[in-house]
Amino acid sequence: MLRKQLKKWAVLATLLTASSAYAERITITDVLDREVTFEAPAQRVIVGFYPEDYMAIGTEAAYDKVVGMSKYIWQARSANWEMYLEHRPSLDDIPGIGRVDTKTFSVEKVISMNPDLLMLADWQYKGLGSDIERLENAGVKIAVVDFNAQTVERHVKSTQIIGAITGQQERANTIANEYAQNVKLITDRLAEANLPQPKIYTEYGAADIDEIGYTFGKNMWGAIATTAGGDNISAPFIEWWGKLNPEQILASNPDVIVITGYETGTTDSSMVMGQGVKESLAKTRLEGFKERTGWSSLSAVQNNRMYAAYHGACRTILDGAMIQFYAKAMYPELFADLNPEEAYKDFYQKYLPVMPEGTFVTEL
Repeated sequence: MLRKQLKKWAVLATLLTASSAYAERITITDVLDREVTFEAPAQRVIVGFYPEDYMAIGTEAAYDKVVGMSKYIWQARSANWEMYLEHRPSLDDIPGIGRVDTKTFSVEKVISMNPDLLMLADWQYKGLGSDIERLENAGVKIAVVDFNAQTVERHVKSTQIIGAITGQQERANTIANEYAQNVKLITDRLAEANLPQPKIYTEYGAADIDEIGYTFGKNMWGAIATTAGGDNISAPFIEWWGKLNPEQILASNPDVIVITGYETGTTDSSMVMGQGVKESLAKTRLEGFKERTGWSSLSAVQNNRMYAAYHGACRTILDGAMIQFYAKAMYPELFADLNPEEAYKDFYQKYLPVMPEGTFVTEL
């Protein structure tokens, strides 16, 4: 099935490359099956989400054409944002357009920027509701991409779309193919081994250890866990993201637990991961989650199968390394040859102008 999909995506990649090798009017189909016609490469772009992906796929030069951006998602990864600012201070000069989720997104500001194209995440497009019609009536072209779904198909298609927007189709093809092949390596090996599925629980550990954080159902880390061969205990109770009842976690008794975090947390016990975070601190914070009420009875705690990952490395074309991480955490012998942290940094070395230093995956 995956082999057929790879062939289909290869055809899409060829069509995109052939249709937009030079600046010309092209029509693409976005992830919502909407046809969008615009001049490519686009000269005035607003990046609504996935700002680091836009640079990785479109190259740093793509930001010469970015006239607006929803900046909060990048600035939430404060140390990562500062790393990029040190390299390219002009990023700070790009005007912000507000946030869809907090209802601060400014339709008027977007229209005033006179963009050739507004790139939105699937959830942003749907969250804007009637404002989409206002934008389109004003002549704003909108292309929808989606890395949140964590499917190979949407990751590949979104990568190809960004390649078309930026005129970097060949680069996009390479990145998309590498992602698909990485997933294929893992799923093929799992299929051949046919091992029992371990139960896995993932939690965004931004709050105090005494407060259960968000977990994930069929997207983001939940989809990564499933792709990597796990039985996601949150899936029957959480569709997208939300909090599990503490008693349900105990009843499900996961074999593996992954706690995710950003560079900063809200308390002294929050999980911290990412740029500038020392592994010793990350391990200390992860160790603290063992002390939760009732968790001493969990198989994952008793067998010390507790892991941590950088929350900023999810819902992105960079997250192929995180699929490797989950696969190795659940099947350490089957995937002993994989080095997820090295894979994560290799992507930066190949496709981005900066090299992060810190802790992006760890375990007890």
